[in-house]
Amino acid sequence: MPAFHVSVPDAILPFLPTPTIPGPAMSTSAEPPAIEARGLERVYNVKPAPVTALAGIDLDVAPGEFFGILGPNGAGKTTLIKILTTLLLPTAGTARIFGFDVAHDVKKIRRIMNMVAGGEQSGYGILTAREQLWMFSQFYGLPRKDGWRRVDELIEAVGLTEQALQRVSTLSTGQRQKMNFARGLLNDPWIFFLDEPTLGLDVAAARSVRELIVAWKAAVPGRTVTLTTHYMAEADELCDRIAIVDHGRILAIGTPAELKHRVQRESIFRIELDRLHGGTATLDRIPGVVSAAPAAAEGGPVDRQTVAVNLVLETDAILGSVVAALSARGSNILALRKSEPSLEDVFVELVGRGFDDTDDDGQNDDRSPPARRDDDADGPAAAGDRADAETEAEYA
Repeated sequence: MPAFHVSVPDAILPFLPTPTIPGPAMSTSAEPPAIEARGLERVYNVKPAPVTALAGIDLDVAPGEFFGILGPNGAGKTTLIKILTTLLLPTAGTARIFGFDVAHDVKKIRRIMNMVAGGEQSGYGILTAREQLWMFSQFYGLPRKDGWRRVDELIEAVGLTEQALQRVSTLSTGQRQKMNFARGLLNDPWIFFLDEPTLGLDVAAARSVRELIVAWKAAVPGRTVTLTTHYMAEADELCDRIAIVDHGRILAIGTPAELKHRVQRESIFRIELDRLHGGTATLDRIPGVVSAAPAAAEGGPVDRQTVAVNLVLETDAILGSVVAALSARGSNILALRKSEPSLEDVFVELVGRGFDDTDDDGQNDDRSPPARRDDDADGPAAAGDRADAETEAEYA
């Protein structure tokens, strides 16, 4: 995977806001969060009754964080992203990106952020990938020479060198998403919003896109990524912290491990032994063992001497006492596996339904088309008003 050693065009520097991106080692309490939202609300005035997409969101995302947002269809994820990317105005509350207000500092925010959505349109099919990206470089205000240099650097970085001169219409879905990713990096954003970026991609293409995201973020300290996704494993793999959203509210927020701990507070292990003198009752008597019960055999035929046990422990630390007790009784451990809850378990417990289920009212803001990002980076706040009207029309 190519490394992201791409230079920032000198021509774009005068247009960037004065503050520098605070990296993790530089962070102090005086520096603004990458995202700060307080009481964020969004109500769509549609018939027969208004729809509340966001009902008071409070959120802080630190510079350099990889932050995930999970929620079922219609939970408000896309509305939240559109507000944070200046494409929608909030009905109430405030939101800031690196200290800049989404309602009043639109130009400044658009200079330091970008967005890529899954399934977004890839532009003009008659253009080559290189021409398409250069066109966007002009939208972002790069001079011609700097634009071509930036485009070529990013084409190499995302692994599209062989497809650079192919027409966009001939690119595969995965190749188009790589091109979209390169488009999103043309202005070297401080914060990168990804709205289901691997939607519709095959396994290999989705893995490639994830690797690109991780490589780009790791190249410069302080780069921040906000991800919405329907793929639990993707969020678990990539995100430092995750917010679970439903009905326009944050139900829980924390690291993947912290969220899983909400579902399963005890430690559960499956242990296979060559023998167990005295049966599982000998393990039940060990302090800290909640329960020990015979486990069903897995796979093919098992030697009659092999014993499988499901152990529920108060904490992982108790496992040492269990191993010592088994050793003292002459038992040899053949296999040991810890049972971990998944993010899907957490999600279903908190939300009460899966991703594909909708509320009884059928409202679903997350099925609206992703907002276009090919408008001028210096575009007026009215661009947000246009997106506002378009989104309300989708509900009507």
